Amino acid sequence: MNEAELGLYSCFASRKWAHQVAAGWPYDNLQALLEAAERAWAKLEPSDWAEALAGHPRIGERGGGSPEASEREQRGVLAAGAGALSDLAQENRRYEGRFGHVFLIAAAGKSADEILSALRKRMENDPVTEARIAAGEHRKIARMRLEALVRP
Repeated sequence: MNEAELGLYSCFASRKWAHQVAAGWPYDNLQALLEAAERAWAKLEPSDWAEALAGHPRIGERGGGSPEASEREQRGVLAAGAGALSDLAQENRRYEGRFGHVFLIAAAGKSADEILSALRKRMENDPVTEARIAAGEHRKIARMRLEALVRP
């Protein structure tokens, strides 16, 4: 991967997505970059989503493509008490057992209780609906990370 792709990969956690967006590098402005990311997002295959989802840490844990981004995005969760983190860990395992991937939500600005409530509600979804929602959440996270990459 070249330098542009590495930076984009930290936002997307998908090699294909990063490669497609990097192919048009440099962009004239943030809006052009975001539009290119949207076009590339629409072309992803299930294997690309699996890679992207695997690149995210569980809610309440550090890790993933960009530790700084994960910490910034999950600030409200990482500051939660041990009980809330324990509940999140337990619900994360149930979710992964049901859907086969990590629970993904654009966590920025959300408390641990808000995220736990959303996780429990989404457990009621069928797998197809949940895959669509998780992909949409990944898209939101990638957009936030792209904006932070361009405007640190």
